[in-house]
Amino acid sequence: MFAWKGKILRVNLSDGTIKAEPLNQEYAEQYIGARGLGTKYFTEEVDPKVDPLSPENKVIFMTGPLTGTFAGSGGRYNVVTKGPLNGTIAASNSGGTFGPELKYAGWDGIIFEGRADSPVYLSIYNDQVELKSAAELWGQDVFATTDALKAAMDEEAKVCCIGPAGENLVKYACIMNEYHRAAGRSGVGAVMGSKNLKAIVVKGSQGIVVEDPKAFMEAAIDARTKLREHPVSGQGLAAYGTNILVNILNEHGGLPVKNFSEAAVFPSAEKISGEYQAEKYLVRNKGCFGCTIGCGRVTNIPKGPFKSAGEGPEYEATWTFGSNLDIDDFEAICKANFLCNELGMDPITLGGTIACAVELVEKGIIPRSTADLSWGDGVMLVELVTKTAYRQGFGEELAEGSYRLAEKYGYPEYSMTAKKQEMPAYDPRGQQGIGLNYATSNRGGCHVRGYMTSPEILGIPVKVDPDEIEGKPALLKLFQDLTALVDASGLCLFVTFALGLPEIAAQLRTATGLDLSDDECLLIGERIWNLERLFNLQAGFTAEDDTLPPRLLKEPMKGGPHAGKVVQLGEMLPEYYQLRGWNEQGIPSEEKLKELRLA
Repeated sequence: MFAWKGKILRVNLSDGTIKAEPLNQEYAEQYIGARGLGTKYFTEEVDPKVDPLSPENKVIFMTGPLTGTFAGSGGRYNVVTKGPLNGTIAASNSGGTFGPELKYAGWDGIIFEGRADSPVYLSIYNDQVELKSAAELWGQDVFATTDALKAAMDEEAKVCCIGPAGENLVKYACIMNEYHRAAGRSGVGAVMGSKNLKAIVVKGSQGIVVEDPKAFMEAAIDARTKLREHPVSGQGLAAYGTNILVNILNEHGGLPVKNFSEAAVFPSAEKISGEYQAEKYLVRNKGCFGCTIGCGRVTNIPKGPFKSAGEGPEYEATWTFGSNLDIDDFEAICKANFLCNELGMDPITLGGTIACAVELVEKGIIPRSTADLSWGDGVMLVELVTKTAYRQGFGEELAEGSYRLAEKYGYPEYSMTAKKQEMPAYDPRGQQGIGLNYATSNRGGCHVRGYMTSPEILGIPVKVDPDEIEGKPALLKLFQDLTALVDASGLCLFVTFALGLPEIAAQLRTATGLDLSDDECLLIGERIWNLERLFNLQAGFTAEDDTLPPRLLKEPMKGGPHAGKVVQLGEMLPEYYQLRGWNEQGIPSEEKLKELRLA
């Protein structure tokens, strides 16, 4: 096989056995890799009704065929499991260098089964694979764990691990690699914690062979050139990171404020923007493996109560700890973000859960004697990060996510979630397409499964009216299918700012040797999307779950450029189902399943 390594590790944590098995070539050709290939293995082997935190759930680490190659920004891997936050299929994507290193050690992926009796970690040095005791690592944070495992194996080794949040089964714990990179959503870190699996440390020395080196190099150089020359991937993200979106979304009137309860315009947006970050605190930018973009931020707060240094914050953490909590203290936001990395926790869900809690306190639903929370309190924010990771005090309730929290107090409508996962930093009343995306995403509230902000706000590849609904279902379907293909390949989603299907498909063809047209490549993305949908349906989700919080459907935006708007989901959803080849209940038709070879 070309581009793939052709081998999978299967690790049974219950009995401690480790087996190497050949990669299923049929799966690879139909689902490519990473998100797609991991999802195929997972859905073939795991009951959709499984308890996410039970030994019967599996967790799969999978790379793509372009991971670790010369393809521009080809450094991604995916973690596929059933997510404990909301029970959907989870495919959390991470960058850095861990994915390429796993391939250099000779492995396309790892399938973990069962549960260890005591804490363990997996050590991989090429073909030398061993489960070792993690007793001394259990309780350690991400940074200490990473340092210890690098010291034990090799300073050049790559480590992915969980922190205290994963050990304590926080429903939105992350899996972290290289200190600050994260497989960040749906609670994949809690699944590792439930299995007593602390970490994976890997060092490899093998190369990756592509089918047509000359043609692949030409395709990769063409893609890299376009990435460098594009104003977003070649200039804006390098200069200001994803935080460049703070001012852009604020001016657009789509930056959510105070749990999506106010006009989506934050008066102090400039004080938490990427421009402000670059002027005051930025040390340098940083990229993942093979990256030509460099959107990562290395930031330093040199003194004061929030003294800290590390990577971030990115746009999502800045928003969720900033305007969403009415906080304009960038240093507090920075500190909270660094703590999330150190403790291994998703900032989107944490900030959304705190915002929900503050609103419930402000409305008298949660007594102040239970939680004395207020808007605009940076000190409170930083304290709650640690309390949540360790489930201390009110952190015990925050650790369950906003839906369970609001439901407990009888007001689930204050949870700003889709399929019980917190929505990201785009108020959909100012972006109709992103609203449809949130509602239909296979893992719940998520922007990176069909990034409609590109055409609706940034004008990439074409500018469309964000308030218009005509054409949005078709455009979203295209974006969702293309994103599934990109995720399966091992490329970063950000390449789609500059690259389209032809450039992505050209790299896949020349690397793997698969005789696939551009349309056939896109069909693979559609196959992945529908396979995820089938799993969720079998897990108990229905068309009724393809919805948004009542606030976004019934309460008009209070002010700003989109004042008076609500999400017109009811008008868009039927057309979306029809374009997908699903019936009125959101179930794929037999014809569609046959077309996608899923029958």
